[in-house]
Amino acid sequence: MTTPTTTEKFDYVIVGSGSAGAVLANRLTEDADVKVLVVEAGPKDHWWDWRIHMPTALSYPMQSETYNWAYWTTPQPNLNNRRMETPRGRVFGGSSSINGMAYVRGHALDYNRWAEEDPALKDWDYARCLPYFRKADTRNEDPGGDEYHGNGPLHVTTGACRNDLHKAWIKAGQQAGYEFTPDQNGYRQEGLGTMDMTVYKGRRWSTARAYLHPAMKRPNLTVYHKAFAQSIVFEGKRAIGLDFVHQGELKRVLVDREVIVSAGSINSPKLLMLSGVGPAAHLREHGIDVVHDLPGVGENLQDHLELYVQMECTKPISLNSKLDPWSKFKIGLEWYLFKTGLGATNHFEAGGFIRSKAGVKHPDLQYHFMPAAINYNGSKAAEKDGFQAHVGPMRSKSRGTVRLASSDPKDRPIIDPNYMSHPEDWEEMRASVRLTREIFGQDAFADLRGAEIAPGKDIQTDEQIDAWVADHAESAYHPSCSCKMGSDDMSVVDEKTRVHGIEGLRVVDSSIMPSIATGNLNAPTIMIGEKAADIIRGRDPLPPSNAPFFVHPEWETKQR
Repeated sequence: MTTPTTTEKFDYVIVGSGSAGAVLANRLTEDADVKVLVVEAGPKDHWWDWRIHMPTALSYPMQSETYNWAYWTTPQPNLNNRRMETPRGRVFGGSSSINGMAYVRGHALDYNRWAEEDPALKDWDYARCLPYFRKADTRNEDPGGDEYHGNGPLHVTTGACRNDLHKAWIKAGQQAGYEFTPDQNGYRQEGLGTMDMTVYKGRRWSTARAYLHPAMKRPNLTVYHKAFAQSIVFEGKRAIGLDFVHQGELKRVLVDREVIVSAGSINSPKLLMLSGVGPAAHLREHGIDVVHDLPGVGENLQDHLELYVQMECTKPISLNSKLDPWSKFKIGLEWYLFKTGLGATNHFEAGGFIRSKAGVKHPDLQYHFMPAAINYNGSKAAEKDGFQAHVGPMRSKSRGTVRLASSDPKDRPIIDPNYMSHPEDWEEMRASVRLTREIFGQDAFADLRGAEIAPGKDIQTDEQIDAWVADHAESAYHPSCSCKMGSDDMSVVDEKTRVHGIEGLRVVDSSIMPSIATGNLNAPTIMIGEKAADIIRGRDPLPPSNAPFFVHPEWETKQR
């Protein structure tokens, strides 16, 4: 075993500067007598790199390994043995610096479910989580805040929906019988309407910009970039430090208080297992000394899958007509000079949440509407003008795993989401296709709607849709739940984010969700960081909210 060449001492070391890690770095260093080190494997989010900061360029960092771990799953047997992309941020701000910038909190009943299914998590119900969402965000259209939004460092902008295709989507939803919702993150998630994005003054507003950079002005925060965590250091069953490689040297940081792992749903379980915390048999298989047998580490992996239902557009108003080099140059120049125009939006300005059938209490299908026909990662653009809805199930019962390939920290983990392994997934996917076709068939799209590009008019029966899903379903890039919080035998952390059976060690990121939230996961992960920061600092929690939320009064008998 190589001996670290240098040893430093801090109160806390945080592994990862992402959606939760950056929040913790900021909030913990509000206490001037606390010294914090953040260890980030990736580079800085350089101000000059437009790929990160221009919202419309969101596909570029995903296609590059500069800022992306660029993981892949194992071949998925239910998806024709396809290996699926699993991009994860490796840069200041983590995945909040490379994601699609959709700001979606999830449904109130997601958090109530956490509290109801495990009484130990009673303080993680919606009433007690909402104050931390409010603490984090400022909705730019309502900077004064209300009972759902606050005045926090995370700036959120609501889609302007100027394109006629966005307007048609919202109107078609109403024609199909779905209510309009002006704020998916307020009283009513259910319905079709505008979407919020983590964009401010035309730029991506990652947790690096919102939380990390302001905190780096404080003398009690140190941030190392291109610093690769190797192993947590233990003394018995107490975490006392971290070994990491930085500037070609193996270094060690010792902590007076705690090691906090905020490396995300893939790398957090990986680091725990490399350090000897996890399923004992799996660790021994790789010759890793077992510090603590914790069978839930790397289990319970959950994600969202989605489909692209695509239509030709009969008018030249879609973004497909802006993909030529000259149009891209003009868009880029306007953004560079003024931070305005098509470069200043993620284009997910409208979307929605619906229920796939009667008897479902809160929405189980999510929409992102896009005024273009193109893959999320920027590939496979349609040749003609087009538009599409990204749609997929929100609470799949499929469960996967994260496992080690070896004891070498440089080896990529084995990611097996076990997609589409539950029969209900197929029912929800079929409903996704059919209900979307119905929306696109409304009068609001009459002057805009051409032929169906995907799945295509010949794909109609259950069997045909299932085959198309197996060929075309894509990850929405929301891996989560692989170090679940709770009190049962498969839980990894307790309600205060402390790793079971270990002292001085916490996990704070999307991996600790007991079950996946209804929607994109960046906002819930930031909330987890905010709430955990108060817990770690020993502060009284924010008072619970009594803000109401919408559940369809006839959900048991009506789909809409």
